[in-house]
Amino acid sequence: MTNDNTVSRVEETRPNSESVVIFDTTLRDGEQSPGASMSFEEKLEVADLLDAMGVDIIEAGFPVTSEGDFEAVSAISKRMKRAGVAGLARAAAKDIDRCAEALRHARRPRIHLFISTSPLHMKYKLQKEPAQVLDMIASSVARARNLVEDVEWSAEDGTRTEVDFLCRCVEAAIKAGATTINIPDTVGYAVPEEYQALFETVRARVPNSDKAIFSVHCHNDLGLAVANTLAGVRGGARQVECTVNGLGERAGNAAMEEVVMALRVRGDSFPYHTNIDATMLTRASKLVSAVSSFPVQYNKAIVGRNAFAHESGIHQDGMLKNAQTYEIMTPESVGVSKTSLVMGKHSGRHAFKEKLKELGYELGDNALEDSFTRFKDLADRKKIVYDEDLVALVDDEIVNAHDRIKLVSLSVMAGTNGPQSAALTLEIDGERKTHQATGNGPVDAIFNAILALAPHHATLELFQVHAVTHGTDAQAEVSVRLAEDGKSVTARGADPDTLVASARAYIAALNKLMVKRGKSRPGVLAG
Repeated sequence: MTNDNTVSRVEETRPNSESVVIFDTTLRDGEQSPGASMSFEEKLEVADLLDAMGVDIIEAGFPVTSEGDFEAVSAISKRMKRAGVAGLARAAAKDIDRCAEALRHARRPRIHLFISTSPLHMKYKLQKEPAQVLDMIASSVARARNLVEDVEWSAEDGTRTEVDFLCRCVEAAIKAGATTINIPDTVGYAVPEEYQALFETVRARVPNSDKAIFSVHCHNDLGLAVANTLAGVRGGARQVECTVNGLGERAGNAAMEEVVMALRVRGDSFPYHTNIDATMLTRASKLVSAVSSFPVQYNKAIVGRNAFAHESGIHQDGMLKNAQTYEIMTPESVGVSKTSLVMGKHSGRHAFKEKLKELGYELGDNALEDSFTRFKDLADRKKIVYDEDLVALVDDEIVNAHDRIKLVSLSVMAGTNGPQSAALTLEIDGERKTHQATGNGPVDAIFNAILALAPHHATLELFQVHAVTHGTDAQAEVSVRLAEDGKSVTARGADPDTLVASARAYIAALNKLMVKRGKSRPGVLAG
């Protein structure tokens, strides 16, 4: 596979681009997802990885809400080697003091204050008038700033706040000492054009806006979290609040991995960079998925199982000729070892041939065509064809290529109401023969039918079944050992249908026995 790197595929940090701060809230907003609670030890493990991968600010929790959250924020504050640590607090003295206490060992502590500013939230949630909210902003930010140097202030439900009032709130927060201003899309209501315009408007109208960094925090209720995040950056925000895997309340937050890679891959449109080591994104995704018990959807961008997997024959053919045909970034750039060509019913001959070569098989044209036909038949019956399935299929094809007895068709009647029966058609030396037999179970009926069509005195010494791969649609591999006149042979047969695999294995053993005896006709195996 070609791995030529171009500007559109491998994204190098641009020396003249602006830096965007990554504020990760997986341990706070992410953990607030119903059912996503993490243990103390798991939080530390996630925090260590976030620190190692280059996250600038880790929001470790909401200290006032529980002793467990306080202890986690405190422990993470002590451990972080480079990342700043933030704790969340409402505009209340108790919250602020508790937060500062939890952060006292952090190298770069940040108190993250929030208060609702939309008419809906002020009326029904806070039951406060706008003037009261303005007073609370000024007093809470000032209190926090007396305790730490780095204070972030958030306008909860900012995108549904009246712009004039939002500007007054932002101005008051900066005047009181806030160093970062977050205008979150708390309920995922915004669309990108509106969100970009909101940041541009607030930054232009607030006289002291140049004294603070602006931040985005987007929820995914309409599936627009990442798009809105990028729009906010275009509007002047230089901090992105996000979570690994997009974990978060309701539909989740903007996914860190998507934002980071969008900035890297589309540097032509977004001339910004982050400090994230993107090769650790997949590792972080797997860890967060494991500790939160939230699986990552297969088609999730960047870190989903199918993000670098191709099954379509057209796509696979393009990938084999030049990877840039269907991949805009390298799998290695996000910590995935390599592109995966998934073998399934949509795969073509080119991908099938390359996969066999990768597995160590070089087949001639006729053998390749026969194996491809059997592969297509197998793919129609299985959701995923694994490497082990291909090995079993090709081995079966190679071993049985010159067999004089070949399975044509098999129908079996089985169940609790016996007798079980098998209708079998074999091709013996080019001639098709059919027989129906009964037996003590479906396998016995199949073997009796084979015996009737190809008589012999061989004794069955071994009948063994195991699954080639996992899953209920796994391909079965059956091993059969036959012995006759002191001669013993063992053969295998593979098929998603265990009974068909049994027939293949028995017939393969008979063919081997014929070779050993040197008989001219299978019908005289009995001597």
